[in-house]
Amino acid sequence: MISLGEISHTIVLTVLFIIGIIGNGFLVVVNVSKLIQNKKLISIELLLTCLGISRLGLQILLTFQVVMSIFFAKIYRQNIYGSLFFFIWMFLNSSSFWFATCLGIFYCLKICGFTHPCFLWLKFRISKLMPWMLLGSLVISVITAALSAYMWNSSTESYTDWSKNVSLASHDSEKVTISDMLLVNLILIFPLGLFVMCTVTLFASLYSHTHRMQTSSSGLGNPSAEAHINALRTVVTFFCLFISYFAALMVNLTFTVPFRSLLFFILKDVMAAYPSGHSVIIILGNSKYQQSFRRILGLAKKS
Repeated sequence: MISLGEISHTIVLTVLFIIGIIGNGFLVVVNVSKLIQNKKLISIELLLTCLGISRLGLQILLTFQVVMSIFFAKIYRQNIYGSLFFFIWMFLNSSSFWFATCLGIFYCLKICGFTHPCFLWLKFRISKLMPWMLLGSLVISVITAALSAYMWNSSTESYTDWSKNVSLASHDSEKVTISDMLLVNLILIFPLGLFVMCTVTLFASLYSHTHRMQTSSSGLGNPSAEAHINALRTVVTFFCLFISYFAALMVNLTFTVPFRSLLFFILKDVMAAYPSGHSVIIILGNSKYQQSFRRILGLAKKS
């Protein structure tokens, strides 16, 4: 029997799913169209394409999990955490984290006005380095996912009744402790730490720039200050979604949350809000994407 709470969570997840599919799908379609027309993509467009694809996969997988847990609970508890599924899930999680971190690094290098030689070296080479950063993100994500699937398989292979006795599934899943996923947690902390560093650096750059403008009585109404503020608004929102998703994922990886409990569905909702909300922020923070989106909806002003 499906409860009223489960129905409400299904509605919330459906809304987030629609927003995520439209937002991330839009980013992928727009940038792929540019690739077809121009035969190449600039670094930020390539990054947003990879980010959109990973978010699409993550959104679909999270929605699939919740739908299965509500309408096909028996199948969910028997099969949802097989090695292959766990590999795909952790790959999408890790790649999404690393791509978001690459975006934070890109904003930081392009917007900040620091003059340290190392910073300037990275600033002028970020466009050429971006494909290698994305490739490195994919390699790290594959390694992370493979280690996660291996640890998960090692943790559960001794439970011979896992796929046969559904009544033991929840009990056995609680035996997979936080220590079993320690390596995964440590790996995912790296992109989180880099993202935090980029956010702090942007704050420091804005403070320094504001202080210089006040000293010279130039005010804040200049393109550099506006760029800082716009980038900060975007990155801080990313940061809030990033932290909430990371926390929900870590709790989820302990496998101690009771199946189909209120906390179980809240965690899924928080995780689903990350890929959908991120795409909306990217579109709203880019005037070109806004114009393209309005044109698609038929809302663009006709000249």
